[in-house]
This record gives sequence, C-alpha cells and structure tokens, in this order.
Amino acid sequence: MLIVAEMACSHEGDINLARKIIDASATALADAVQLQIWSLQYMMSPKRKEYELLKGIEFSKKEWSELIEYSREKHPHLKVYVCVYEHSTIDFIESLGVDGYKLNSSDLSNPLVLDKVAATGKPINLSVGASTIAEIQSAVQRINSISKSRITLMYGHQSFPTMPENVNMSYIGKLRDLFELPVGYQDHCDGDEDSAFWLPAASVGMGVSVMEKHITHDRSLKGIDHQSALNPDELVKFVAMVRTIEKSMGNSVPREFSEDEKKYREFQKKSIVSTRALQAGAIITDSDVAFMRAETLGLSPDRIGQVVGKKLMKNISEYQLIMEDEII
Repeated sequence: MLIVAEMACSHEGDINLARKIIDASATALADAVQLQIWSLQYMMSPKRKEYELLKGIEFSKKEWSELIEYSREKHPHLKVYVCVYEHSTIDFIESLGVDGYKLNSSDLSNPLVLDKVAATGKPINLSVGASTIAEIQSAVQRINSISKSRITLMYGHQSFPTMPENVNMSYIGKLRDLFELPVGYQDHCDGDEDSAFWLPAASVGMGVSVMEKHITHDRSLKGIDHQSALNPDELVKFVAMVRTIEKSMGNSVPREFSEDEKKYREFQKKSIVSTRALQAGAIITDSDVAFMRAETLGLSPDRIGQVVGKKLMKNISEYQLIMEDEII
C-alpha cells in the first residue's frame, strides 16, 4: 500500500513550514509526500472569496523547485506526488522529476489537464469525490486513450471535516467492481477525533491500495487545511497503525499452515482414541473409541467409519491413538 502524506495548503505560504511537513512525512515513514502546485490565474476566478487567501500563500516556481530538491536530498526514499489543478504548470512540474500525480475531481472533465498528465505516463491517483459514474468513466477512458499510466481511483467524502456517517465506505468496493481498477481512500475526518485514526485505517480492510492522509505542522493553530490533518507525531502513530493492519490482511488464497497453526492443530484438533485397553485381534466397536484431544494428531473423527468394525493388529492401551496402519 502507498501511504501518501498530503501537505495541501497547510504550509500557509511559509517555505520553512513546508520543509517541516516534508521532514515529518519522512519521519512517519509515509511512502510519499503530496504537494499542491498551481498557478492561481489559471485555477480560480478572482471573484471567488478564496482567491486572495490562495494568492497570499502561492509559492513561486523557484520555491517549489527548492522544496522538491530539499526533499530529494534529505529524504531520498520519500516519493513526491503532486496534485495539479490546472494545465499551465504541468510541464514545469514534470521537469522536477516527480514520481506521480493526483488529479483533483474538479478536473475529471478537463481535457487540458487530463491530456497533459496522461502524456507523462506516470501513476495517476484520480480523485472521484462528488463525481458521477459518467464523469469518472469519461476521465478514465481519456487517460487510457493516451497512455498506460497506472490509474488508482481515489475515493473520499469531500467535506472538511467529514462526519463518519457520511463516509459511505462500502462504495469503495462498488468502484472497484465497476471500473476494475485499484481504489484508494482519501480521508477527511476530524483530526481532533479518534475517527481520524481508526476510520481510514478500517479502509485497509476494504482493500484500498493507496491511503492519503492530511498532515499539518500544528493543528491547534487552526491554520489552512487543518481540519482533517494530523500533527507530525500523530502521523507516526497512524502510519504504524496502517502498516500493522496491512500485515494482518494476508491474502485470500489458501496457503500452507504456519508453524504456529500446526502447533495449534496438534493442541486443539481431536483424534480417534481408544476408551480402554484392547488386545490384538479385537474387532473395534463404537464403545471402544472416542473423539478426544490427544498427545498428537491421529485419525480425525470424520474417519470413524474406517475404524469401527476393523480388526486391531497390535495391543493398544487406554486413550491411545488408533492409527491407520494398526487396523485391517
């Protein structure tokens, strides 16, 4: 599973805070840190109320270059994913050598963004929150018509924070069945609640292949994008929780018993044993046998029909296993 630490706008336009969040993502052992890079003039109308806020925190291309170089040099094992919001910066982002892209659900019907990102051939996490099946299908088909980029559908309720009753996690399985694509989960639960840990962790049991979790430098300051973000120390615990659940999942294919399971079978499973001492030549009757836990495993109870009525070839003691090679 790919665990993505989503910086979003929690850097608040401060490059030092952005570095701190990158460091925290690496310390928590996330697989990737996700940045949001855009040119505001192509992303949002100045008439939107958020315009001035975003204008105040927008990093320059030079600053983004410095941040990604910082991440590469200090944390070479930390992948860098970028969430794009408009087409004009994609060539620049690609020049930075990023590892993958996320497309916001706002661009599922945007051919300028879809075409440019698909043309990179890199992995694409495709956000599908608050989108119709037709919108998702159209975006997937367009990407597939351009490249063989690996597409992961990223599901998550788009409210900040999200109430648990609105998550609708069962939809993850439906998306996987409909599109026959891997599905990831992007969490937006309240960072101050326990559900911010156990609810996204529960999505591991739904078979998600990507986990996206917001991170901030200090949620108590209630800065930008703080609602569903975890603090650095909390992300450490969260990643460890997800990894533990991931290990426990195993796979659905029948496998050989582990050594522990073999020991458990010997301890727990019942075998056919004698209820009394029997002499060689005796014909075994129903009253001569019982199903018990013995010192080791012998014939299982469902083989009783192959034992009763057979002749013993040797003397056996009370509570001794009746073995197949001892009867005829």
